[in-house]
Amino acid sequence: MDNRTVALQKHSEWRGKLDIALRAPIENDEDLAIAYTPGVAEPCLEIRKDEDLAYEYTGKGNLVAVITDGTAVLGLGDIGPSAAMPVMEGKCALFKRFGNVNAIPLCVDTKDVDEIVETVYRISKSFGGINLEDIGAPRCFEIERKLVEKCDIPIFHDDQHGTAIITCAAILNALKVVGKKRGDLKIVVNGAGAAGIAITELILDLHLGSVILCDSKGIVMEGNPRNNAVKEEIAHRTNPIHQSGTLKDAIHNADVFVGVSQANMVTPEMVRSMDRDPIIFAMANPVPEIMPDVAKEAGAVVVGTGRSDFPNQVNNVLVFPGFFKGLLRVGATKVTQEMKIRAAEALASVITDEELNADYVLPGAFDERVADAIADAVSAEAVASGVCRPIHR
Repeated sequence: MDNRTVALQKHSEWRGKLDIALRAPIENDEDLAIAYTPGVAEPCLEIRKDEDLAYEYTGKGNLVAVITDGTAVLGLGDIGPSAAMPVMEGKCALFKRFGNVNAIPLCVDTKDVDEIVETVYRISKSFGGINLEDIGAPRCFEIERKLVEKCDIPIFHDDQHGTAIITCAAILNALKVVGKKRGDLKIVVNGAGAAGIAITELILDLHLGSVILCDSKGIVMEGNPRNNAVKEEIAHRTNPIHQSGTLKDAIHNADVFVGVSQANMVTPEMVRSMDRDPIIFAMANPVPEIMPDVAKEAGAVVVGTGRSDFPNQVNNVLVFPGFFKGLLRVGATKVTQEMKIRAAEALASVITDEELNADYVLPGAFDERVADAIADAVSAEAVASGVCRPIHR
């Protein structure tokens, strides 16, 4: 059977990828009296005195809401909240499998920014963290910003920050392979949506080098009337030589190309115009900006994509389970840029010098070292910066 047939058959068999299991035994009247009335009143009274005790007396401390409006689902686009449910269930399954984090999918039937923010805020007391997923740009930036301002739990838009963390981890290890140092690099990021802008910000905050950001019209330049507010803000930090032109112009003499855009945007000629030993992460799905074999034939040394059938798969499943595991472990109140930096460095460090090579700059999805390495880095940074609940400091 082909993949489509198998996928539909399995989803029909599963009727959902998640289930709810009991942690509390309820086998007799005594169990019932402790787990429910009258015993349940005791933790309620304690939590009323100190809301943070919900992390001790309930499952809140290991529970994440995975929230979408269904407007930017995978490569499928705006398919609506109901059609997004299989993806959100899958995301929750990955949280559990790779981070032992409980997660619940919530698909919100509105595209209005303020309605989404208000809905998420009103339910936030039930969760230890919020993972925003597959919400179209530029609305996703505003939704995240407003939720961070309102909520006292971490808000994480994986399409932005998970992608940025794994991409930067890949770049850090790729630099070791080609013998280049962070700081003096010219890096081109193609795609100025949620992922591209977050990647650009993290590259700059890791001090990897200068960035030229491109969108579908070419190089993003400060003061361009086409810029929305988010593009104009990032334009102040990028393109330091004020270069204009197309992606072809931008990529000339670049050390690194990062693509989060569309298929077949990069030609062999463009790869040959890059600096020595080019590094390419072409992550458009399902067809990347340039196929790995074509990029390598043109001289690229390290090549990664979002696909599992080529080396160096850039897959966010390496990030978000461990990232939230670290946040929840210490009752973090927010996500900081320093946490993302530490997570990228921790992910890169999972691969030892002996293991590292051009076709292995990122661990595989089932590498058991990954989640704990990221979790340890994130929780340590949360404690060090004081953005965790008092019981954990």
